[in-house]
Amino acid sequence: MSKLAVIALGGNALLRGDQKGTFQEQEQNTLDTMESIVSIIKEGYNIVISHGNGPQVGNILMQHDAGDEKYSIPSMPLDYCVAESQGGIGYMLEKSLRNALVHAGIEKEIVTLVTKVVVDKNDPAFANPTKRVGRIYTKEQADALTAEKGWVFKEEVKANGGWRRVVPSPKPMEVLNQKTIERLTHEGVIVIATGGGGIPVAYEADGTISSIEAVIDKDSANSLLASKIKADEFYVLTDVPFVYINYKQPNEKKLDFIDRADTLKYMEEGMFAEGSMAPKIKAALDFVENGGAKSVITEATKLVDRSFGTKITMNYDK
Repeated sequence: MSKLAVIALGGNALLRGDQKGTFQEQEQNTLDTMESIVSIIKEGYNIVISHGNGPQVGNILMQHDAGDEKYSIPSMPLDYCVAESQGGIGYMLEKSLRNALVHAGIEKEIVTLVTKVVVDKNDPAFANPTKRVGRIYTKEQADALTAEKGWVFKEEVKANGGWRRVVPSPKPMEVLNQKTIERLTHEGVIVIATGGGGIPVAYEADGTISSIEAVIDKDSANSLLASKIKADEFYVLTDVPFVYINYKQPNEKKLDFIDRADTLKYMEEGMFAEGSMAPKIKAALDFVENGGAKSVITEATKLVDRSFGTKITMNYDK
């Protein structure tokens, strides 16, 4: 029976360094990443692919704002913009992966699923919005939008100041259609899902769902999906080939294999930055704690060589 892997792509899989983010740039980056992922497919794995959307959904929000200001085209809410990014990025991933599979002589069906993820409306995160989204406003503009739409703003310390909207980042509770995703993978279909952490929704008392203005941490959502569909392995692709302790310090050390005890120890020592590596480590640990065999954190192009990547398991085991 084929193993099942969930592969979570970081933002650098589509947009790198000082690139402007043109379609051509993102398409080439995506093809490079997909050609690397083909190596896992060649090993006989069934896979689910997810992706970040930070730069893309931010651009979409600003495009909506510009259309509203210049042409009076009503701007859409954040959940709609997340869905828009899922469709656009999913299209690029699917196209590039199809082409990479053709080059490798592999025939596979691929489906992109616009994915909703359930959160709890009573999550404490709603009392403390932290995720910055969209464009930078003046104080006057921010005050007007707060009065008009109830948005919350925080002052920017970078980019010459200004004010930027912040939204909550609640914990993902359930991935809608996760049973369908699992069934498709067992049929050998490659599924692209939970892009950008998913579109946040919440259950109402009558069982219907309502849209939520929030951003779900993508690593946490992907870990949840991987656990729920009983994946064997969970891959978090980022911009470094290994996880390091004492990162960028004279005593920097790469981590090849770490178990749960060591992972918790390093987290308590503050070895992983909260804004970058810590969420990935937590998601990887959650997966193995919920029954997954192994999590791997590495750089996308290093998948071809299994000597790269930090492997996290419950107990130390190469």
